[in-house]
Amino acid sequence: METSQGKITIADTVVSKIAGLATKQVTGVAGFGSGAARAMGAVRERIPGARASSSQGVAVEVGERQAAIDLTIVVEYGVAIVELARAIRRNVIGSIEQMTGLEVVEVNISVVDLQLPGENTGEEQARQPARVG
Repeated sequence: METSQGKITIADTVVSKIAGLATKQVTGVAGFGSGAARAMGAVRERIPGARASSSQGVAVEVGERQAAIDLTIVVEYGVAIVELARAIRRNVIGSIEQMTGLEVVEVNISVVDLQLPGENTGEEQARQPARVG
């Protein structure tokens, strides 16, 4: 983005993290990514000092003024998937546009798995606050 006072460049990773966090805020999202990506995330969480990735399962394409987002998610059983997708799109678009000023031209959502009651995706630990700093 070019302003009269200079140029602003927003890295893909920034947009990816915003999209990931905005998606996690929507009730009904159980996790991100394919089975292999979730397994690697669970391993990463067990390493002391490692952090869960807020952009796992999120791919972005960022131009000078626009962004496109691709999300790969796991849905909690019993959630209306079409309504969940609408809520995710609203939250992701609103968050990215508010924080970056970029126009979000599309948010594509791939639902790759369903979390059954009592099943653990590894995301629950990532959502809990850290016990030590």
